[in-house]
Amino acid sequence: HVRQLYALVSETLRYSPVLEKLLAGAALLQAERKLPPQLAKVLVYDLLFGKGLKCGGRWKALVRRHRARLEAELARLKVQQKVSCNEDLLAPAQAASPAASQVPRYVRVNTLKTCVDDVIDFFKRQGYSYLGKAASVDELRALSGKKFLLDLHLPELLVFPPQTDFHDNLLYTSGHIILQDKASCLPAFLLSPAAGSHVIDACAAPGNKTSHLAAILKNKGQIFAFDVDTKRLATMNTMLMRAGVTAFQLAQQDFLAVDPGDPKYSKVTYILLDPSCSGSGMVNRMPREEAAPSAERLQALAGFQRKVLSHALSFPALWRLVYSTCSLYREENEDVVHSVLQEWGSTFRLVNAFPSWPCRGLAAFPGAQCCIRASPADTLTHGFFVAVLERCREGDAVPSSLPVAAEENPQHREGTEPGAAPKKRKKQWVK
Repeated sequence: HVRQLYALVSETLRYSPVLEKLLAGAALLQAERKLPPQLAKVLVYDLLFGKGLKCGGRWKALVRRHRARLEAELARLKVQQKVSCNEDLLAPAQAASPAASQVPRYVRVNTLKTCVDDVIDFFKRQGYSYLGKAASVDELRALSGKKFLLDLHLPELLVFPPQTDFHDNLLYTSGHIILQDKASCLPAFLLSPAAGSHVIDACAAPGNKTSHLAAILKNKGQIFAFDVDTKRLATMNTMLMRAGVTAFQLAQQDFLAVDPGDPKYSKVTYILLDPSCSGSGMVNRMPREEAAPSAERLQALAGFQRKVLSHALSFPALWRLVYSTCSLYREENEDVVHSVLQEWGSTFRLVNAFPSWPCRGLAAFPGAQCCIRASPADTLTHGFFVAVLERCREGDAVPSSLPVAAEENPQHREGTEPGAAPKKRKKQWVK
């Protein structure tokens, strides 16, 4: 119940600018002067975006009286901003954030439906100028107008100038491209499951990382995706179907309640764990007025994160795990990893993830530099943290290394086993 309450409050804060517009448009606070504004936001969020009102008594009856007006105002807001889903209403907040104004628009090519060359050709036919593969972050920073680049780190990521809008683009509506920040692409990229593997996406909604995993797996294998929110799972299912993902099973279940000993998960060798966090690295979604989380809140989050990470490591066949957050705080990142490694250090160890990545983990413990961080200033992405853990093998003494760059890792391009020769890919024309 505490986790559910935290999730409700966190999502209410994330949607705060949208909720303010809805309250103003529907004149709810003017009509119900005794209703506290912050409580009104929580109630309206749960009514329109959450699981539905769970409270009883006069507050529930009060807000339900205005349901039709609130739903009409939400529909009007979507039409006004030219979006089709609730999540897209958050995009205009980018303009209000100084950090967001410098983060490019990243477009991940969905290789389940097309290939990078065809998408590049499509955009060129739409009047965009392709400048080739970027050689540095500075080249990404200099993008403007209708110019775009291939990312210097990730092989299926195209980079456009900040705030370029593709929500009405045919490639987006047909699932050929996924609008996903570069930092958010790192967890699946670094997990790098081999084709045919069984993978768990422990906290899966809204599903971008799940679809990325499916693309790496080439729909060969099985993805078990968990989330506790019914509506988020329904939205995620629609998104995955649009992206052409087939080898997945969604479950409305708390990952902590999943039994690692269940035979169903006996072949799970990879786990992607992106648990609830403070969201302090999300430059275009956190309300500007939100204060930094208190020490108590950070400790509560870290306690949950340690518990869920330790639970994930208890799956008997697990070989590699990626732990990631969109948080900037050491308490949710290095401290969580260090604490769990003290418990599991004889069984799992940190991998030196992406050695060429410029931003490393804070020096919170020996080996923390194996983790990676991302930020708007240094990597032109959202704030992010990623740690890769692998099961220890006999003779392991130092952290192993994951690929330095995309071109040195054919598995990411072709779904082959490490060391195998990459196959030549046939063109798949975008219809």
